[in-house]
Amino acid sequence: MNKTLLTAFASAAIALVAPVAALAEYPEKPVSFVVPFPPGDLEDVLTRMIAEDFQAKYGVAAAVINKPSDGGPFPGAADVANSPADGYTVGSFVVDIPVVGPDVGIAALNPDPFEPLGIFLTYPFIIATSADAPYSNLQELAAHAKDNKVALGHFGSFLLPTQATFAAAKQLGFEWGSEAANDALDCNVLASGDFDVVNTTMQQMLPCLDKVKILATITDSPISKIPDVPTLASVAPELNVSLWNGLFVHKDTPADVREKIIAVARETMVSERALKLAADTGAIIYWKDAAEAVKQIESDKTAIARINKMISP
Repeated sequence: MNKTLLTAFASAAIALVAPVAALAEYPEKPVSFVVPFPPGDLEDVLTRMIAEDFQAKYGVAAAVINKPSDGGPFPGAADVANSPADGYTVGSFVVDIPVVGPDVGIAALNPDPFEPLGIFLTYPFIIATSADAPYSNLQELAAHAKDNKVALGHFGSFLLPTQATFAAAKQLGFEWGSEAANDALDCNVLASGDFDVVNTTMQQMLPCLDKVKILATITDSPISKIPDVPTLASVAPELNVSLWNGLFVHKDTPADVREKIIAVARETMVSERALKLAADTGAIIYWKDAAEAVKQIESDKTAIARINKMISP
């Protein structure tokens, strides 16, 4: 056996017994949590808490990236769908992304490219009006609207609470005189008369609770700040819906990566600052795991199909 051949055999033997280089352990670089809405609302605040805790636990930079759009949350979600399935881009999404996203005409969202890690927030959505309005509940609003034009403000017709509000009008036998989307549905829009009724979040009305009437909540349970206000479902049982937010990743994201993100998010939702946010704003904060989130999504698909049938011409 010549020297060259011996060298080749020796190199091969060394390669067989040498330890395989370990793959880099997640996370090894910055992680982005994409919120497809402007900063400041509940989903943004809670996602920032998750990012802070993720950074503290794993020692890598983690930040929220806000990607609002005139097309609602869908273009931002598409950016997440087009990112590598490695856990370095995580979506913080409302129910609309998995439920109606595949049908909005964006190729990256059809078929649904995401799987939930978990759901962590139910928005305290409300239907509110000025304190001096001549109605104090939905039934009185319905009676008033039969002879008067009532303008409705909402965050977008694509959102489930908006669609539920349209459906409620159908159920109660009246039509909105006008309706329009607006980014700032706070105390000022009612005070200025821009809208007669708004479909908004409790957080937007906290500064002026003494100057408004809350006609109903669009949640699956009462809101702690206003426990005596009826839910929309108590008026129209078919409308037992709510708007939630959860964390999503691409379907091909490795299981061990998912578990590391989940571990942080679960701890964040029971942290003192998350609990304080819930107490201060009426937000319903919890952690619903991936399996339960999948069940929730399927239930919401059924609910939205029912609502769409109710509001279709």
